Amino acid sequence: MELKPFSLEIEALDLGDDVRAVGIELIETESREPARGPEALQVWSAIVPAIAGTEDWALDFFSHLDRVREYCREHAIEYRDAAGRCLVMPQPERDILAGLFARFETETFGVRAGGVLPSGDAALEGDLSRRGVDAYQAAYPRYTFYLVCDFENGMVTLLSQSLWASEVIRRVRPAIERLEVMVSRPQ
Repeated sequence: MELKPFSLEIEALDLGDDVRAVGIELIETESREPARGPEALQVWSAIVPAIAGTEDWALDFFSHLDRVREYCREHAIEYRDAAGRCLVMPQPERDILAGLFARFETETFGVRAGGVLPSGDAALEGDLSRRGVDAYQAAYPRYTFYLVCDFENGMVTLLSQSLWASEVIRRVRPAIERLEVMVSRPQ
């Protein structure tokens, strides 16, 4: 059997009794190093909408907002300023998503799906402005999931009351089957 260039490892994480989390790590199969660069970002841009399924979802940026706004204006990408230091980008198309991920690969940002997303969430967005990604921990039960994206290190952390590692695998596998990615659940 031919070794695929990337491996996607999906497993439950222990972040404490009050948090249900799944770790999603994209690595180079042979070296076991975090997968980076354009090919890896194509995989991530397939994974994020696959996890969301039919739910409304959005990207949350809470740092380097001037650069994010500038990129959005240059590429005619819809966004809204929320709270003091939070920018929300509703459900970009996959090709736009890949470009966003490439431009902001070294940034940590979030994705949220479901819940009160269409109408906005002033409390969460204000908290994201103040605390960044830490704001998700208290708010995640109100949504289907939150993703904390750290593509520079080849990983995403999913916080969800309803999605288990096995469900994430089920959603992701069809979306990346043509991308030469092996999906596994480490023991």
